[in-house]
Amino acid sequence: MAAVTCRALLKEIRIAKGSDYRNTLVYKYVLEQFRRNQVTEPRTEQKHDRCSGHTLPRQTVTGAQLCRERMEALHTARSYLCLHERYHARGERATEQVAGLVGLRLPTQPGGKGWET
Repeated sequence: MAAVTCRALLKEIRIAKGSDYRNTLVYKYVLEQFRRNQVTEPRTEQKHDRCSGHTLPRQTVTGAQLCRERMEALHTARSYLCLHERYHARGERATEQVAGLVGLRLPTQPGGKGWET
C-alpha cells in the first residue's frame, strides 16, 4: 500500500515539475521520508471540520493516511488549475467559441435547427 501511495505522490511531483523532477528537493525529500518511515506508528490528531469550524473527536491518523490526503490535495489543485485555465474568461469570445466550450453548435443557416451537418 505504501509503494502505491509513494508512486502516486511521485507522479504528481513529476507532472508539476516536468522531466527534470528527480533533481528537485521535493522528490528527494519524499523518497527519503518513505524510506525512513516504512513502518509508521499511528498518530493521534485533532481534525477541524472546515464547514462548521468545530473540532472533531481525536482520531488515529497514520503517515500513509496523511500522505494520501496530501496527494489528493495536489491532484485536486492540479485539476482545478486545468479547468480554470480552460474555462476562465479571457476577454470577449465569439458566440461560436462559447457554444463549442459547452458542447453546442450554432445553426449554420437561418431557420436551421443546429443539428444538421
